[in-house]
Amino acid sequence: MLTENWSELTLDEKYEVRMKKWVEQEGVEFSPEVKKVYEERCQNIRDAVELKKRPEKTPVCPMVGFLPAYYAGITCEDAMYDYEKLAMAMDKYHKDFLPDSLYTAFLFGPGEALEKLDFKLYKWPGHGTNVDTPYQCWEDEYMKADEYDEFITDPSNFFMRKYLPRIFGALAPWQALAPFTDIVELPFVGSALIPVGIPDVQEAYKKYLEAGQMALKWIGAIGEMDTSSKTKYGIPLLLGGICKVPFDTLGDTMRGTEPMMLDLFRRPDKVHKALEVLTAINIELGIRTATTNNCPFVFMPLHKGADGFLSNKQYGEFYWPYFKAVILGLINDGLIPLLFAEGGYNQRLEFINDPDIPNGKMLWYFDSTDMIKAKEMLGEKTCIAGNVPSSLFQAGTPDQVEEYVKNLIEKVGKDGGYIVSNGAVLDDGNMDCIKAMFEATRKYG
Repeated sequence: MLTENWSELTLDEKYEVRMKKWVEQEGVEFSPEVKKVYEERCQNIRDAVELKKRPEKTPVCPMVGFLPAYYAGITCEDAMYDYEKLAMAMDKYHKDFLPDSLYTAFLFGPGEALEKLDFKLYKWPGHGTNVDTPYQCWEDEYMKADEYDEFITDPSNFFMRKYLPRIFGALAPWQALAPFTDIVELPFVGSALIPVGIPDVQEAYKKYLEAGQMALKWIGAIGEMDTSSKTKYGIPLLLGGICKVPFDTLGDTMRGTEPMMLDLFRRPDKVHKALEVLTAINIELGIRTATTNNCPFVFMPLHKGADGFLSNKQYGEFYWPYFKAVILGLINDGLIPLLFAEGGYNQRLEFINDPDIPNGKMLWYFDSTDMIKAKEMLGEKTCIAGNVPSSLFQAGTPDQVEEYVKNLIEKVGKDGGYIVSNGAVLDDGNMDCIKAMFEATRKYG
């Protein structure tokens, strides 16, 4: 809760409180010159999100991955393990490119902690992928087909005793634990504690605690890096909160793609009930993480909603209703959902243009979506961003990048409501081409 009377505030009043905290950054010390630049960047982003006409400046807010590491000449493994090298890389990226939004080092993750827990859901640099290759999701049926009811009835219990022991090898002994809900009266306490005394379970807890210490060391270093980028270069954080679409949570990291698709036909009622549970979980996650970071934007990576994964009928039944509920839950708490639509969303534009969602309260990053069509359909609904193709940064020329960005600004951003960015996550490429995106934005935007 941001104020004592938070629940009594209107949507717009909550929004203004969050915006003010984002701009003021209480406790962060700026020089007067840098604070002015910081506030100007915040205002330009806010104007774009609120669909203000004829913006003073078109922001350039790229969606990058391991680009700072590649640019600074360190490995992807270094970025997840060596915080001194990572700090150098993050500073070099922000100093040389001066993006209008800060790329938080939080998204790299703590390699030591993942290694300590034997994380199986992802392969990461030096641990399943090459040291110079970004991390990759490793899907499996981490929730079985006959376990829907267990998850729906008590998701925390399911995660602790089933899901976490499957995605963390070090926590496999936790399967022996009793549910915490067993402890309701004195006679129940002893039997509930017995599994905690098992040596394997205690060893699992020890590794869990050690991973927590590693995570504290990591977040301390990350916090210093992000604060440094704010105070040295006046760059605001845009990826403040984070959550997921309920369908993606279930399909990406619990059931897996193929089993999930079969579930739509074999057990649709169970899927709907699970998605209802995940809707509330993701709304709370987005609100909590954005509030912690004093940032009104909540990043949501969209995976299985892209054209081709689902028919429009399936999308309308299983994906959009719960996605929409998360969007509205965040907006109603004064937040701005930042929707990262990887792949094409040409078949989904009509869903996005939903009359129940207030105008000027979302930010959509598009990858390969037709931006002219998106502007025509969504120009009065939401700010849009992205679409500069990854192929241009790999195989194009700086002149081609400049021409592409110029065309986007003239046709999509001329009346505001547009932020320049690459389409897919940018890890590596021709650095001259990447710099051309920034230079072209400042030249034409």
